Amino acid sequence: TESCLYVCLQFSPDPNSRWFTLCRKPNRTITTDTKKKKKEKSSGHVLVPIAIPNSPQAHWQSVVTVGSTIYAIGGPIDDSPSSSVWVLDCHCHVWRKAPSLHVERACPAANVFDGKIYVAGGVNSFTSSNWIEVFDPKTQTWECVVCPHAERFSRSVDRSAVVEGRIFYMFFMEGMTYDPKEDRWEAMKMMSSIDSGWPWLAYCVVDNVLFACCDSEGLRWYDFKKHCWMEMKSLKGLPEFARYSHYRMTDCGGKLAVSWKKYVGVSGINKSKKIRCAVIAIERRSGGEEVWGTVEWHDLVLTLPTSFELVHALSAAV
Repeated sequence: TESCLYVCLQFSPDPNSRWFTLCRKPNRTITTDTKKKKKEKSSGHVLVPIAIPNSPQAHWQSVVTVGSTIYAIGGPIDDSPSSSVWVLDCHCHVWRKAPSLHVERACPAANVFDGKIYVAGGVNSFTSSNWIEVFDPKTQTWECVVCPHAERFSRSVDRSAVVEGRIFYMFFMEGMTYDPKEDRWEAMKMMSSIDSGWPWLAYCVVDNVLFACCDSEGLRWYDFKKHCWMEMKSLKGLPEFARYSHYRMTDCGGKLAVSWKKYVGVSGINKSKKIRCAVIAIERRSGGEEVWGTVEWHDLVLTLPTSFELVHALSAAV
């Protein structure tokens, strides 16, 4: 098996999402400077649309992968919370219904730990017994997880990630961690340092390292020992991110995959939009105090004439 990148786009006013997958076409060239007619050999990677009938809405759903399966969890669907769970088999590209959540949720936070999916937040009337529940794909069952600190939380989770055996849940200037193996909750310390630099629109975890991306700072990683965001070393060949671009990041087979949409326009009018992608190999050095990135490739992977939103980017084993 190998990891394959999947990208979900939303085209207004169509409520249903459209999915693309990254493929490679050999001997492909792109023009990098139309004025000088200068061409360079591209990586050959392109995003190809997938013909998936009746694809469910995924704009505000929480979407995760377990193996070769993509899960779209909760709502809102038609502006209402939902308990629905949809499953996409990445081998045959067919959606099917999975067992529903115990409670209806809107914009929940979903994280995969030890092959199970932990879904938290998004409940209007939440208690310690329904704020979080876990799904076991092997048994196809949901179970509630008791959270004794639920009264301290808000309805929605701003950001969440799994790092070194703990699920991090972030709220406004507050955070908690949950250790599923020990069934232990702890309040986060040094909140200001991590909260100030963790943009919810672009972050992911690769090899137990939390990465984030934004226009002004580029790619960074969080040092949990020093409680601060650090710059990545090297990244030779990575183009500068365009201002106001929209990013998505994911772990793609142990490598960092960054996708971003770049506006193309004349006199401020957007005539078309493009998506670029970069795949970066990660290496920790100096006893884990430095993170180096080697850009394996970056390329223009999709050009579309109509407006769209880059909703999700994630990888599945196929």
